[in-house]
Amino acid sequence: MGEGAGYSGGMRDRDRDRDYDRDGDRRIDTSVKGRLRARARKKARKGKKKGFVRRKVCRFCADSTLKIDYKDPKTLRLFITETGKIIPRRISGNCAKHQRPLALAIKRSRHLAMLPFTGTGL
Repeated sequence: MGEGAGYSGGMRDRDRDRDYDRDGDRRIDTSVKGRLRARARKKARKGKKKGFVRRKVCRFCADSTLKIDYKDPKTLRLFITETGKIIPRRISGNCAKHQRPLALAIKRSRHLAMLPFTGTGL
């Protein structure tokens, strides 16, 4: 055989035939494991509750007296996790305008040892 002769460029015919029945329809996995997986997926879909999710509001937009200051670790602690990571916007509810200076203030406060880099000092 020459180079490239007999190469179909993808799945072999016997592998392709295994996924389809005689009529050419896609075969459904009837193994025990496949049925258990399908049942678990169905149960997971059924268990999800679609309730009302309250819209998060930026604390700094809502209360204009609140200022972002690197010298105020008490306020900044609300926006870091127990492990010392900065809480992202989608979780904290801050707007982009206030999240940027907040992250900068947390980093400055860490540098001056007012906030910990890791969660051990919290």
